[in-house]
Amino acid sequence: MGDPDPAYSFSRYLEVMLRQRFPATRFEVVNTGMVALNSHVSLIMARELASYKPDLFIVYAGSNEVVGPYGPGTVLASSSLSLPIIRASILARSSRIGQLLTESGRPRAEWHGMEMFLDKQVRAESPRLQPTYRNFQSNLRDIVRAAHDAGARVLLSTVASNLRDSAPFGSLHRQGLGTEALASWNSLVQQGDGLERAATSADALELYLAAAQIDDQFADLHFRIARCQWALGDYVAAKEHYTRARDLDTLRFRADSRINDAIRAVVSSSGQDAQLLDAESLFSAESHNGVIGEELFYDHVHFTPLGSYLLARAAFENVVSMMPTELRGQIQNAEPLSEMDCERLLAFTQHDRARVASDMVDRLQRPPFTNQLNHLEQLQSLMFRATGVTEGVQDTVAQYQWAIQQNPSDLTLHYKFGLFLFDYDRNASAQELILARPNDDFPVFLPDGTRIM
Repeated sequence: MGDPDPAYSFSRYLEVMLRQRFPATRFEVVNTGMVALNSHVSLIMARELASYKPDLFIVYAGSNEVVGPYGPGTVLASSSLSLPIIRASILARSSRIGQLLTESGRPRAEWHGMEMFLDKQVRAESPRLQPTYRNFQSNLRDIVRAAHDAGARVLLSTVASNLRDSAPFGSLHRQGLGTEALASWNSLVQQGDGLERAATSADALELYLAAAQIDDQFADLHFRIARCQWALGDYVAAKEHYTRARDLDTLRFRADSRINDAIRAVVSSSGQDAQLLDAESLFSAESHNGVIGEELFYDHVHFTPLGSYLLARAAFENVVSMMPTELRGQIQNAEPLSEMDCERLLAFTQHDRARVASDMVDRLQRPPFTNQLNHLEQLQSLMFRATGVTEGVQDTVAQYQWAIQQNPSDLTLHYKFGLFLFDYDRNASAQELILARPNDDFPVFLPDGTRIM
């Protein structure tokens, strides 16, 4: 979707790359991502979208398989259902009668963000996860089949996540851990924590590894081990434990290793119908010592500008390779646009960068982020970005005006410009927001709620 601001989603970066490199061809890049959805609903969407006869589906999915609808860690719908029952339930809920019957007499649930899931921990060894992985694989295969039947190609991406700078959201001790063993484990970890804070990483690591001999299922412990190994320069071992910490996280907001294994398996079994975009490997290659961190993610899964750009660049290269020969021959420059050029065309100004970072600061001051082992470090990093405005109002205005001149029909540019102008010129803000209307019947409101059309 492009959260925290869809105006700078990877699909927007891809769109400007295609527009600039193929000026004689009109491309439509339609982002259908939505918050908290998973592959059960994505399949329904894909089947409907197939009727529009697209040329290509790009599928970046997998983060919400456990916490999304029908997953074992969800608060959004029933869980532990078989795939046929899940699909029948979605079909029923897609009709007005079905919605009436399922919602009758029940209070409407309100979205309260990730803190809604705090009591929905799921262990890595939980038998409830196995149907989740099978269902995900089945849904991906059916998405590929729906695209094939519509004559479209499919680009299936693995899912990257922040390993180095996003500690687990939840940890549980191994089942059957006795009282004395737990006391010994706690003592070792507390001593290790003191040594790690004193920057004696080797001694801290020794104690953490001893604790792992007692209980190696506690996700936070692996994150501690990884930090020490990183400090000691053992980056290969650090990556292994950062990955283990992510996979053991009991609040499963990140796609684990088995999700990405499922994606690769579907591509492998799909022949010519699907091609792999390996975002996980790509992001690892672009990260410090091969471990993905805050350079590419604001939090656990949401891209920074560099993350969006890298995914779009990889998608662009794949899209070009899949084009018909006659279209591929029209390319003016085979090199993808630079990140800077993309962001000029998107009017991603210093003002907007600071605004988005500020939004993330607010988000990270609520659970479950506040429970993360490295919460303070994450917050300080985002606060630094949020105070990074180095341009004046006229500079920001000039950047928006230039970008709009390059593509006057970009409704998102007009909308973002209108929001920016509101604090400085109410009338100019209103004019830009009117230009952002998708159709003549669409109501237009100023940021203060005043309706102007």
